[in-house]
Parts: sequence; structure tokens; C-alpha cells
Amino acid sequence: MAGTGRGVGAQGALLDAGRTLARARYAAAQSARVAWYMGHYVLARRLSGPFDRPGEPRFASRSPEGAPTRIRQAFFDVFAKDRANIEAGLYPAPNDVGVQQALSALRDSARFFQDLPKVDARRLQRRGVEVRDTNAAQRYPAYYLQNFHYQTGGWLTRESAALYDTQVEVLFGGAADAMRRIALGELAAYLRGRDQRRVRVLDAACGNGRFLSQILGAFPKLNVTGLDLSPAYADEARARLRAWPQADIAVGAIEHAPFDDARFDAVTCVYLFHELPPKVRRQAAAEFARLLKPGGALVFADSLQRGDAPDLDRMLDYFPHGFHEPFYASYQDEDFPALFAEAGLQLETTNLAFLTKVMRFRRV
Repeated sequence: MAGTGRGVGAQGALLDAGRTLARARYAAAQSARVAWYMGHYVLARRLSGPFDRPGEPRFASRSPEGAPTRIRQAFFDVFAKDRANIEAGLYPAPNDVGVQQALSALRDSARFFQDLPKVDARRLQRRGVEVRDTNAAQRYPAYYLQNFHYQTGGWLTRESAALYDTQVEVLFGGAADAMRRIALGELAAYLRGRDQRRVRVLDAACGNGRFLSQILGAFPKLNVTGLDLSPAYADEARARLRAWPQADIAVGAIEHAPFDDARFDAVTCVYLFHELPPKVRRQAAAEFARLLKPGGALVFADSLQRGDAPDLDRMLDYFPHGFHEPFYASYQDEDFPALFAEAGLQLETTNLAFLTKVMRFRRV
């Protein structure tokens, strides 16, 4: 019996050591990513023109006492939640720091700073509809013809699709992937106990496939479909997902999704609804309900809304002006549990992850 006890104790010590080493690796990798993108953010601010304009919310306003500390805490909390999800077995630790990733990051950094003066010029002039003058503009609904984030090419070009990940990580200080993984955790919780080979997942507005690659990294046998309105972003997604032959990417608008009723067990939607006008949000919600099987899950991740984290409200007030988001003000006033309930989707969980709110709904 004594020998058995020593064996169990040794096994426990090894498990603890392994867990400690895994945490250290995670902390080192994520700290490196944060330092890299925070460095870009600081340099970009120094290279850019002034952010504040008369009559608009200030980008760097005086905050209530203690607010900066609480904002920093919210930033670090998202990584703590991410690590907790990993240790709970919801998804594997990210493998996003290495030689190949470093080489790609250097290339993307050069592209980011080459494009920065163009983005900054649009921001200073509040000029956010250049894409309406392109020949491709006739193919898209009016609400989509924006240079969202003052992005060169809007969402319509290959160059935009290639730059998007870096621009978003710089915007969120290296926390964008971690915030997305909190949404992945909600999907993983829904998928527990299911045979992933028999599950169909739709990622609505899949963009360049970043979130789909996170999903497939955790569940490599899932049958996944991405839908995006941009052919350029869809092509980028196909290239990113070529290692998974069961992944399919379609081009189309979510309010007119080209799929049969009750086709999917789960739908994910990340950072779309703040770029939709109110009418289209309701059309999209109805489509989600139509596409989901009874009992299916919608995992919805998007910006915080005013009041979710009061210390961040000043940042939310500035966002539509500084990043050209024409539908963001109405997004802030939207009652999403009520909106989705109208379509037959019942709220089950809500999780705040720094500047992102993740909600999971069930098709009733």
C-alpha cells in the first residue's frame, strides 16, 4: 500500500509539473504576441496624425479613478479565461509562436506600415466610402460598401484580406485571437459528447478563415462551411483551410444564405453584427434560426455594448468615429436577447472577454 501511495504521489507531481510547464509556455508565447502587437500599436500612434476632432468623443479622455487599472485587468482576464478553457480541455493551446509564424509576422508588419499612411489619411479626413467608386461596387448591398476601419479596399480586395489579421491584432493589442477563442470555448461546450464527424457548423461572415482555422484546430473532423460576401476574403479562407478537405467556403450575404433549412447543428458569427444596419440584423437572425436544426446552437461574438463594462464605455463612444463604423451606434442600442428571441433563438450563456461579448443561443 505504501508503494502504491508513492506511485500515485509521483504521478500527481508529474502532472503538476506538466501543468506548470504548459502554463509557462502559454504565458511566454502570449506575452511575446502582446509585446509584438502592442509595439506596433505604439509606433502606429506615433506615426499617425491627431486622433481627436472637435465635436467628437475624445480618444484619450480622462477616466474615472482606477479605470485604467480595471481596463488592464480586463485585458489580462481574457488570457486567464483562455488558459482556463485550455486546461478544461475545451480546445488545445494555440501554436502561434514559432519560426514560420515569426517570418510571416515580419512580412505582415512591413505590409501594415506600408498601408498605414493610407488608412491614416482616410481617418483624418473621415473619408470612409472610397470603395463605392470601384467597378465591383455594383455587386454588393449599399451597407457593405464602406471602408470599415478606414481599411484600404474595404473588404473587397486580396490585399485587405491579407492585412486584416495584423490590423485587428494591433487594434486589440494582441488579444484578438484570445477573444475569438472564448467564442470557440462556447462552441466546444456545445459539442461535448458529440461525434464531430456528424456535426455541421456554419461560420457566418467567415472573412479570411481565421476563426474557422481555430475551430478546425480544435475539432479537425468537423464538417464546416464558411460564408462571406467578399470573394477576396473567401479565397484567402480557402487557402488557409486547404489542409481540411471537408471545409467548404461559399460566397454570399448572410441575410440571403444559400443553404437549405435546418442544415446546420451550429452557427458561429464573429464580429459581424456591428457592421450591419438594424433591418439586416433582423434578417440575419431569422436566417440563423432557419439554418439551424431544432436544439442547434448559435455562438455569437461581437463588440461589448455600453454598460457591459462601464470603464470601457469611453472607448466604445470613440470607436465609430475613429474606425468608420456607421452602424455601430445603433448596435450599441440593440437588445440582442430580444432580437434573437423574435427569431426563435433563446439565450443560454453570456461571457465578457475584454472588448468582446460572447453569447450562446439555442434554437427552440
